[in-house]
Amino acid sequence: MKHIYLDNAATTATDLAVAAAVLASMTQAYGNPSSLHYFGQESRRAAALGRRQLADLLGARPEEIFYTSGGSESDNFALKGIAWANRQRGNHIITTEIEHHAVLHTCEWLEKQGFVITYLPVDADGRVSVESVAAAITEETILISVMFANNEVGTIEPIGEIGALAHERGIYFHTDAVQAVGHVPIDVEALHIDLLSLSGHKFYGPKGIGALYVRRGVRIEPFVLGGSQERNLRAGTENVPGIVGLGLAAVKAGEDLKGETARLVNLRDTLIEGVFEKIPDSKLNGVRAGRLPGNVNFSFAGVDGEALLVNLDLSGIAASSGSACAAGSVDPSHVLLALGLTKSLAASSLRLTLGRNNTMADVEAVLEILPSTVARLRRLAQPEKMK
Repeated sequence: MKHIYLDNAATTATDLAVAAAVLASMTQAYGNPSSLHYFGQESRRAAALGRRQLADLLGARPEEIFYTSGGSESDNFALKGIAWANRQRGNHIITTEIEHHAVLHTCEWLEKQGFVITYLPVDADGRVSVESVAAAITEETILISVMFANNEVGTIEPIGEIGALAHERGIYFHTDAVQAVGHVPIDVEALHIDLLSLSGHKFYGPKGIGALYVRRGVRIEPFVLGGSQERNLRAGTENVPGIVGLGLAAVKAGEDLKGETARLVNLRDTLIEGVFEKIPDSKLNGVRAGRLPGNVNFSFAGVDGEALLVNLDLSGIAASSGSACAAGSVDPSHVLLALGLTKSLAASSLRLTLGRNNTMADVEAVLEILPSTVARLRRLAQPEKMK
């Protein structure tokens, strides 16, 4: 049985060239980059190259890149660092109801520290309006944090407009771009972004490495105290193999971003149209256009989402029902509820996320297996309705 991986939003397969570069860094250029000897300086040069490669993908300066362990740490770093460094200016932060839990839970923690958080609603497609952001701004607002693209439904937010608004009002703007970096074009200058979170394993880099872009001049508190690494903002010996891998992943993502985006959009739209054609009562969650190239999220009325995932896995299709970070939760997706779905419809969701290794043959296989699987589960659910 062929196994088809359609959970690329959860994690991607590490690119083979990236994996080779990581291994070489671990076994050859393995010195501590803070050491003055040959081995240390060789490692230092490799880390500097990786920093420049990642900065180039974002349209940033190398000195504006700060390495972390991944997206969740970057989000914590951004929100806590800005909050504490600027608390004399104000105590108000604006975000949305559909953010990743790394943002939402950090905001909840900050509320306990005396900060005031506004959680803005989104429309039925998962988009926050620029007007609602503007209306929420007060004299105490120090930070606006809106994700670049949603991890569950793929909707891309009006980042450039929100960034411009924030800069007009003298407010810092952070975006969780974990799902977007390497998949859609991003220019931090053109989009007026002050802080941006990313994670390597979401675009074919290694796990355990991420970064926070911090615009030069932004006031932010250190996140980890100790040594002077990362310009005194995040202490600890640098993860040079991860930095090297992340840098090469950034280069490879940027090389054919336009072509790969077009290829994935074609696969995505073929999958969406096939589901609508073959499965009655299918609801696409998120905006039809203006979503991530490889993201598809459906709800199938009358189907238990967990049972659907198990049956698809038995048929060789790896998918998910939403955020990988919420796996095992019995609660319906907070994102889908924010879009206005009922709890039962939210619990019937399926997320299929395409990646570099997927082909049209994979899409065709899904369109053969998914309709019969949904139909069978709906038949099995009928007796429950009659009780």
